Amino acid sequence: MSSQRILGVVLLVVGVGVLVFGLNASHSIADRVSDTFTGRFTEATTWYIIGGLAAGLMGLLMVTFGGGRNRA
Repeated sequence: MSSQRILGVVLLVVGVGVLVFGLNASHSIADRVSDTFTGRFTEATTWYIIGGLAAGLMGLLMVTFGGGRNRA
């Protein structure tokens, strides 16, 4: 397994973890109050969700397309 695919697996796992953390945080009291009055989540929760999605997608792409055979 190439180092690019290993890094992809790590990014995928970390991305999913951060996304789950962000989604759980969106159900907190502070986020519910913020959502009630402003119509959106707190800034920290939004960044957790965006960062988790970005890292997970990048990891998935690296696992899928990275580290193929070296072509001479």
